[in-house]
Amino acid sequence: MKSVALMLSASLSALLTPAITSATAPAAATASRLDAPRLDAPPAESRGVQVAARAAAAQGIRFGPCPAVERLPAPVECGTVRVPLDYAHPEGTRVPLTVSRVKASGPAAGRQGALVFNPGGPGASSTYFPLAADLPVWKRIAAAYDLVGYAPRGVGRSAPVSCQDPADRATGPTLAPAIPSEVYKKERIARARTYAQGCASRTGPALRHYHSLNNARDLEVLRAALGEPRLTYMGASYGTYFGALYATLFPHRVRRMVFDAPVNPAPQRIWYVNNLDQSLAFERRWADFRTWAAKHDAVYGLGTTAAEVGENYEKVRAELAASPAGGRVGPGQLHGAMLQALYDDRFWAARAGALGAYLQGDPKPLVAQAAPAVPTRTGEPAAGDPGNGAAVYTAVECNDAPWPEDFALWDRDNTRLARQAPFETWDNVWANLPCAYWKAPRQKPLDVRTGPGVLPPVLILAAERDAAAPYEGALEMQRRLSGSALVTERNAGSHGIGGGANACVNGHLERYLLSGAVPAVGVDGSERTPVRRASCAPHPEPDPVSLERQAEFRRPSDLPGRGITAGLGAGR
Repeated sequence: MKSVALMLSASLSALLTPAITSATAPAAATASRLDAPRLDAPPAESRGVQVAARAAAAQGIRFGPCPAVERLPAPVECGTVRVPLDYAHPEGTRVPLTVSRVKASGPAAGRQGALVFNPGGPGASSTYFPLAADLPVWKRIAAAYDLVGYAPRGVGRSAPVSCQDPADRATGPTLAPAIPSEVYKKERIARARTYAQGCASRTGPALRHYHSLNNARDLEVLRAALGEPRLTYMGASYGTYFGALYATLFPHRVRRMVFDAPVNPAPQRIWYVNNLDQSLAFERRWADFRTWAAKHDAVYGLGTTAAEVGENYEKVRAELAASPAGGRVGPGQLHGAMLQALYDDRFWAARAGALGAYLQGDPKPLVAQAAPAVPTRTGEPAAGDPGNGAAVYTAVECNDAPWPEDFALWDRDNTRLARQAPFETWDNVWANLPCAYWKAPRQKPLDVRTGPGVLPPVLILAAERDAAAPYEGALEMQRRLSGSALVTERNAGSHGIGGGANACVNGHLERYLLSGAVPAVGVDGSERTPVRRASCAPHPEPDPVSLERQAEFRRPSDLPGRGITAGLGAGR
């Protein structure tokens, strides 16, 4: 399930609209085929977590200057915590997790402990998170908390997972047909098989231990290593899923938790069905972008209606297929850049400007925004290396749950869905298809659920039109975590809203982290039961940016006023 993690460094950060029957029917039909016996041994792993946590508490974390590869200046410090590769055998192989920290800036008497952040993925690192301490919206939080980031298992320098040699990675130009031919499908099946085989051969027997349950267990060991009796945690996108697993497995260890842009944690939706939901939601968000661009036709020249904008986009795709821009940007690279914009509307002006410039004969803005980075060839992956992030994403999602192993089922479900949601459906298939040919053992997803009084209130943040994590996931998360509170940014769709552009959302976030306060209980009209919910008006629509300013916003990190949680993530 692609999510914010493939947008590493975009900024710090798996349906409100009615379900469409013909699109959701394949999901329902498929769910029963994805059942499988649980393969882990809970008693052994439970003991393993206890053993590892006690050892981590005794050893702590020795913090010091961060390695140059992390690109983190003082006062950020870095250290390492070691976790069992296999929690059933905690005395066996241990793997290092890179941890970063900035100490609380306020008086010692007001310190509330460590706030651990995960931006999602799977495949994203949050080692950059302590840099948020210098941002105005985080100042009061950073005064009360040590801000702690880390690279989960498999990511960056944390026992990195690899699935292919950098030399074999496609760097463009590539195709991205909305209606793939049978020949193209066979080519992608072959590539998926090769990629899955590469994961197995390059990572070896350890591959089976990279999954969400172990990410939740690692979080418990990290809590102990930090010396915190209870965990204060903020997860975005996929980080909400294994955060919810943690809350289910270790409820007595939870102090406060923020789940920003939550994926749907229902076991039957992990992860194949969630991807169908996501592809449908991206079609709605694509319509939002086209509608906005049409309002600013005087700036971009893309058309005065959403339909005209779509026609011009297809014209650019066709021209790039015939003659890639700069020799590197084909339809695949264009699609990737546009998909990024549907995660975060701060990209809208830059992307619309690049499309407009291309149609006027200037491909340079599009090349600057969409050309793929040259893959690293060093032995140690740098933070944000796309090959490493994609490998972790694949390993975790494929290990997490059963997937259909017959491409005919994928073909049937997604052919039907693509009739209504052509923008992202097939690209989502190709991103996840290695899971059809995965040889490592699968987990059976844990039933995320807590009863009344088991957890302190959890704060859930969600944008109503989020495509990467459709809004139904936030409602389902709240239903499953008794006593949790949901803050909704209405009529907005950026993926990850905490610490972003909405002062109302940020007010709820700050109050919760500093005092534990959540919205009051009320009666929701749709639920007809007492729930804790609050709404925020949407943040302002993006301002159009003239074509002359496009060069200022080439990459995600160039965006002005970028928030910490509004836009990181690759599978949730």
